Amino acid sequence: MPMKKRIAICPGSFDPITKGHLNIIQRASQLFDEVIVLVMVNPSKSNTAFTGAERVELARRVTKDLPNVTVDYFSGLLAEYASKVGACTLIKGLRAVSDFEYEFQMALTNKKLCPTLETMFMTTDLQYMYLSSSMVREVARFGGDISEFVCPEILADIQQRLSK
Repeated sequence: MPMKKRIAICPGSFDPITKGHLNIIQRASQLFDEVIVLVMVNPSKSNTAFTGAERVELARRVTKDLPNVTVDYFSGLLAEYASKVGACTLIKGLRAVSDFEYEFQMALTNKKLCPTLETMFMTTDLQYMYLSSSMVREVARFGGDISEFVCPEILADIQQRLSK
């Protein structure tokens, strides 16, 4: 009997996707048979810089060299999507202790909604501990150099959209 494929989901708003996100995605791709980068709607982040379709396209471009990684978009409950695709694990990146409280609450909620779904917390590599999409947007809006924060494949798109 063949082993069941281990599918993980890396969910987020990815507005825009950063090198920190990519670090987590790359490392998750080494642990699972398939990783789905799931661009989601976060109701508390209603004023996004990029549309859902644009965020999917940016994520596809930076993950194109990872053969077991796909990118999708979803605007409903994460646990519902995970059940639909047969995912076993959610991968959540943590930068600091401040991220943990919210993510822990979400993990417990997802477990309640989908008892077979596990959440794995991965800390980002030290060089990305400070990095966030909101920081990238702010630096870009003021014309700062964001080349250390985002992949070269999407740098011009972000600069063009956000620079004054």
